[in-house]
Amino acid sequence: MAKVIDFQTDPARYRHWRVEHDGPVAHVYMDVDEKGGLFEGYELKLNSYDLGVDIELADIIQRMRFEHPEVGCVVLRSGKDNVFCAGANIRMLAGAEHAHKVNFCKFTNETRNTFETAGEDSGQSWIAAVKGSCAGGGYELALACDHIMLTDDGASNVALPEVPLLAVLPGTGGLTRITDKRKLRRDRADVFCSLEEGVKGRRALDWNLVDEVVPNARFDEVVDERAREIAARNNPPEGAQGISLTPLRRQFAEDGSISYSLVDVALDRGAGVATITLSGPDMDAPASVAALREQGAENWMLRLARELDDAILHLRFNELEIGVLVFRTAGDPSAVQAQEAALLALEGDWLAREILLYWKRLLKRIDMTSRSLVALIEPGSCFAGTLAEILFAVDRSYMAEGEFEGDNRPNATITLTDVNFGRYPMGNGLTRLQTRFLGTPEAVDAARARLNEALEAGDADDLGLVTYAFDDIDWEDEIRVFLEERASFSPDALTGMEANLRFAGPETMETRIFGRLTAWQNWIFQRPNAVGENGALRRYGTGRRGEYDRRRV
Repeated sequence: MAKVIDFQTDPARYRHWRVEHDGPVAHVYMDVDEKGGLFEGYELKLNSYDLGVDIELADIIQRMRFEHPEVGCVVLRSGKDNVFCAGANIRMLAGAEHAHKVNFCKFTNETRNTFETAGEDSGQSWIAAVKGSCAGGGYELALACDHIMLTDDGASNVALPEVPLLAVLPGTGGLTRITDKRKLRRDRADVFCSLEEGVKGRRALDWNLVDEVVPNARFDEVVDERAREIAARNNPPEGAQGISLTPLRRQFAEDGSISYSLVDVALDRGAGVATITLSGPDMDAPASVAALREQGAENWMLRLARELDDAILHLRFNELEIGVLVFRTAGDPSAVQAQEAALLALEGDWLAREILLYWKRLLKRIDMTSRSLVALIEPGSCFAGTLAEILFAVDRSYMAEGEFEGDNRPNATITLTDVNFGRYPMGNGLTRLQTRFLGTPEAVDAARARLNEALEAGDADDLGLVTYAFDDIDWEDEIRVFLEERASFSPDALTGMEANLRFAGPETMETRIFGRLTAWQNWIFQRPNAVGENGALRRYGTGRRGEYDRRRV
């Protein structure tokens, strides 16, 4: 039986990282346990990482935002001598199933994006303090930071050697960040990505691969100075007390279904369908900052986000044959609006702001999930405001029209609020409604004109907010036919189709990373030049180079 990958952890269980706090500055040390691989068959030498290492890093980033609001700068550094990070573990990549490699790269990309945006969104900027070799995914870690400092010791370097060494691409944004973020000239980028040994010292600075090169004797001193300067500039809230991200309440059934406090995931493995039901508020909205603090991690919007996030990741990695995710909600739409409105009223407070930012990241995680996504707006549902945003993230939505015989729940409605018009942009920089109505922007204005109205199926359909509306005579048959049809299509073709259709509009660094770069890496990960018996990934470390099929396509 395949190992179940768990994305829940806490500092007491970290094997690969340690965190030290010094007032407004935090130091995050990457100190990977060689024997701590997520799977058997490889050792995590030279601070190389696998998914288990990145799960811990994602937890650190999340806790930094919620448990340590006093921090204005985070210094990312190595806990080992002579190496910053050697990147993703090559033995792991060579031996992992294709699906795991691709999902691993996607998760690490999402993790990089999370701390890359922490400075602008949360006032927690990240510095990479690079001593030793910083190669491949190690340099991609540094690239996601706001500021890169390299010691000038004649040996420390930065490198993206995947193409010459491994016949694959830098998988977590490296190619895109050196051009789009670091603005490296194309010809120099070509040289840099072809050098196994990377670039050191003054050349790294001249090419804008790093922001500072510091004499080795003064490196720690200057890093500390810079961190305190950046922290002061970010002006974190003085005396702020974080909240504890307590463990999720989660139970697994024998059939693999999952129950959380607010999220239920029902599996139909035969049909390849997971039905995710989100429950509306089970508590009063916080009326003050003090009340929000008292709720802490139990706050409805925060708890729902954490549980849904965990469920999405679990399905991505552990239920590979589930091809369709069906989103449902149950609850009072006005109670959802009240919870959301309370956070918006309190967003001058760091905690309210962070909960809303978490939803921004979570909705992007849904956008990036390679499953067919569908939403059912049924009697008794609560697709309002933030939860309504899910309707514009999915590939199709079906809405129940009018009363259903024998069902005494309120008619199905959708309620739009201010958050649907700018609070949660997609990776393309547009709202989901702007992306939906790219060719008819006036439709966004028409939807905004119906703000805070409980829209029944007829109005929602007229406004273009749903794909189909059906009455109780046709409802079950139409849903059944859709799910059966989806199950009959090629999963590979569906993944390509959905990923291309979801991100209309402008291309950004984020869409280039998740769309273009990830798509190419997905293809390259299946090619014998990389993963075949004579491919570079399998031969790495044997002293024999890969044997390549020289045909270009």
